Amino acid sequence: MLQGHQSWVFPNRPVIRSVATVGGPFEAQGPLAEDFDLLHGDLWLGQDSFEKAGKKMMEEACEIAVQKAGLQKQDIQFFLAGDLLNQITPSSFAARTLAIPYFGLYGACSTAMESLALAALFVDSKSAQYVLAGTSSHNAAVEKQFRYPTEYGGQKPPTAQWTVTGAGVAIVSDKGEGPVITRATIGRIVDMGISDPFNMGAAMAPAAADTITAHFRDFDVGHQEYDLIATGDLGKVGYRICVDLMQKHGVELPEDKYTDCGLLIYDMERQKDVLAGGSGCGCSATVTYGHILNRLKRGELNKVLIVATGALLSPLSFQQKESIPCIAHAVAIENVQ
Repeated sequence: MLQGHQSWVFPNRPVIRSVATVGGPFEAQGPLAEDFDLLHGDLWLGQDSFEKAGKKMMEEACEIAVQKAGLQKQDIQFFLAGDLLNQITPSSFAARTLAIPYFGLYGACSTAMESLALAALFVDSKSAQYVLAGTSSHNAAVEKQFRYPTEYGGQKPPTAQWTVTGAGVAIVSDKGEGPVITRATIGRIVDMGISDPFNMGAAMAPAAADTITAHFRDFDVGHQEYDLIATGDLGKVGYRICVDLMQKHGVELPEDKYTDCGLLIYDMERQKDVLAGGSGCGCSATVTYGHILNRLKRGELNKVLIVATGALLSPLSFQQKESIPCIAHAVAIENVQ
């Protein structure tokens, strides 16, 4: 299972049996709207708080994925999930509703691939037959916790990003039809001393470059191994920094093969509020489980590497003037040949 220093190879090739994505009103206006299973017209989702709306999105995504897989909730052995809010309550409260044995994860925006890598490990080692993995974020709830409530109308610098309102989940199985998970590289903490919560792309880019470099090293491959390499939510600023860092490491990462989920989910020209691009746990989760897997299904892509990035700060650590430790986890997904 262990490959190189920090990677796993999955010889039994766990299957992504089904996926589901749920989005909010701003995502419905973006270029990937057709890749969502369910879109909501307002941020409240019929709830009396944004936090409860985040929980409802996660519940909806899980229910859709279970239905698409042709399963019942009791067929699933484990639920692996996390999010950005205090004590990952949307995920934990959704787990309460689902009544599936639950592992709560916190990898910030890297949770999408952290949960998928662990789900693949469970299935590949025969520790489970069906595992539900996913994450979510809610724009208004995250802004309230980490920055300023939207009602304040606070001004943001151009380096800031727009937190995605969305949930994305996958059911990983030992059998069934769908793309397979072949490899994963688990990231390490990288902290370059950046402390600005309005410049998350710059903070996370070194972690993305570190994990991509480690993945290439552990498997003795280069970018030629993949049709597409997508980072999680670096946005315009972090994307450029990641490309530059890879060049400095002497690792080629062509821009025609490398993209970022934060650049894909919104129309950067028309949706001006996104500033440097999309962000949040729901960013890489919805783009991967929606748009990118749909491209795999259509045969436009055959092998992709998703590198979800996460900034592991908290409101308290920011107030104590700590820098932002960051991480990235990579998962390779490919069509069955």
